[in-house]
Amino acid sequence: MATYYKLEKVNALAENDQEFISVLVQTFLEEIPEDLKSLEEAVQNDNKEQSYQLAHKMKPTVELFGLNSFNALLAIQDWGKGLKNQENIKVQLSQVVKAISMASKELKIDYNL
Repeated sequence: MATYYKLEKVNALAENDQEFISVLVQTFLEEIPEDLKSLEEAVQNDNKEQSYQLAHKMKPTVELFGLNSFNALLAIQDWGKGLKNQENIKVQLSQVVKAISMASKELKIDYNL
């Protein structure tokens, strides 16, 4: 049973079409962990522009899958845009990393991938 993701918005978008939901899940698993790795590197390297772009790119998918790290991702996006200071960014990043990692594990199990 899913703990780290919620499919309410996915189901609404897909109109409960299980094939389409599977495609969305596979796309999540293919793209988001790779983007997350790049986001981690960008934050570690203090690359605000790349951090902003990656967080902005990931935001709709994280919201679609109901991950509880949406606000942390927004904070990273705002930091990348120069709207926030750095003091909490690594904490925010760790929340995003945990949420995406755990959701990915659950999705792989729940969808036999």
